Amino acid sequence: MFPFDEGLKVIFHRDPVDFRYGMNSLSIIVEQAMRMNPMDLSLYVFTNRRCDRIKIIGWDHNGFWLLPKRLEEKDRSVWPACSTGIVTLDVGQ
Repeated sequence: MFPFDEGLKVIFHRDPVDFRYGMNSLSIIVEQAMRMNPMDLSLYVFTNRRCDRIKIIGWDHNGFWLLPKRLEEKDRSVWPACSTGIVTLDVGQ
C-alpha cells in the first residue's frame, strides 16, 4: 500500500488524456511526457477533457495500482493551471 505520510507526492498531469488508457499507457506518459519515474513512490493523477473523471496510478513495489473515479456534477474537479505540464502537491495540500 501507499505510505500516506509526508514523503508521498501527488503529481498531476495537466493535459487531458484518453480515458481508454490503462496502467501501461499512463505509465508511459509519466516516463516519456512527464520525464519522471513511474516506479517511484508517487501518485500520478490524470483527467479527461471534461474533468469529470480521474485516474490515479501508483507503484507498490511489485506492480501498479490503477484507481479510477467518476466525479458527479457538483464535485467536478478544478484542474490546476500552470505554465508547465506538471503540478506537484504534498500530503498536507
